[in-house]
Parts: sequence; structure tokens; C-alpha cells
Amino acid sequence: MPSLKTFIPLGCAMACAWLLAGTAQAAQPAQPKGPGAHATAAPAVKAAFGQPITEAELASWNIDIRTTDGAGLPDGSGTIAQGQAVYDGKCASCHGAKAEGGPMFGTMVGGIGSFTTERRLLTPGSMYPFAPVLFDYVRRAMPLTQPQSLSNDEVYAVTGYILHLNGLLPADAVVNAAALKALKMPNRDGFMVDDRPDTKAVRCMKECKALR
Repeated sequence: MPSLKTFIPLGCAMACAWLLAGTAQAAQPAQPKGPGAHATAAPAVKAAFGQPITEAELASWNIDIRTTDGAGLPDGSGTIAQGQAVYDGKCASCHGAKAEGGPMFGTMVGGIGSFTTERRLLTPGSMYPFAPVLFDYVRRAMPLTQPQSLSNDEVYAVTGYILHLNGLLPADAVVNAAALKALKMPNRDGFMVDDRPDTKAVRCMKECKALR
């Protein structure tokens, strides 16, 4: 015969299992009963942060410039002298005196006409097809340590100063949106239209074979 000691642990285990099952059932929420009863969905949790952005707030982020014709250039203006002051204070440490090259970047002056030779010199004057390209880049990315910290007037001024160093603007020029739009860059005709077929692809969601 099995001894009493054999049955005591077995009885305790069964009792514990019964108590745990009862506790788990008691923890479950009461379910509706009866015909037509249904569970009520929990209310949706809404985020407690954020707010809709206004058109005015969005406009401050929209600094895109269509460089082919200067659409999007902001109000403001600057002189060549003002541009030199901005450049000496915020640009020369990387680009060198008179934009002739510094510890981080090469020259931004000269090279005009070099794109038709085997020894091209890449500068804003030698490569950029439209003057607003320079304004757009300076405003977005310069100075390197604090991009987008320059005012529109400062960007116009330093853009004019660099163009002046390249011989494209006189020393007494006033640089603004109209002046940049009117300036014809030396390499404007040095680019070709990208007419590869994939640049004119048509979005297709069905019956796409007909477009091939």
C-alpha cells in the first residue's frame, strides 16, 4: 500500500491548482449575458501631444528656389562690401581669403571657360548655369557649423561677393532677386537636357504593358 506521505503532496497540488483557477476566473471582467448581449469596445486612446500646422508656419520651412528662373527667391538685398564683411567673418576660415581656397575647401574663384577643356576647375563661376543656384546653396548649407543662420540680406550680400570675385558683378552692384535672375552665367549653355526614357516614365497601376 502507498503510504500517507505519498498522498499529502498530491492533495496539496490539486488544492493549489483549484484555488489558482478560481482566482483567474474572478479576475476576468464580467461578460454580458442573455439574448442580444455584446461586449463594449474600449475607447480609442488619443495622443496627448502635437497640433495641426498652419500655412503660415509651413511657409517658414518652404525655402525652395527654382534655380532656372529664380522663382522663390525671397525679399532682401545686399551689397558687395557687405558681402565681403559676411564672408570674412563667417566663411574665410574654411574657404580662405577672397575665396581662393582654405583648410577645408578649394577655390571658389576662376576656372571660367575651363569646362570646355580637359582640365576643368569647378567653381560657382565656372560651373553653375544660373546665379540663384549659389544663393540657394549658401542659404541652405552655409556656414558649415551653423547652416541656415544667415539672414536673407546676408545671403544676397555674400552671394554677390563671390560672384564679384569671379568677375561677374561690379564692385558697386546691389544684389537682390532681380539682379540674380538677370545675370547670365558663363556656363548656362554647358548643360544638356536629360532625355533618357526613364526620366519621362508614366506612373502606372494597371494595364502597364500598353505604356511600353
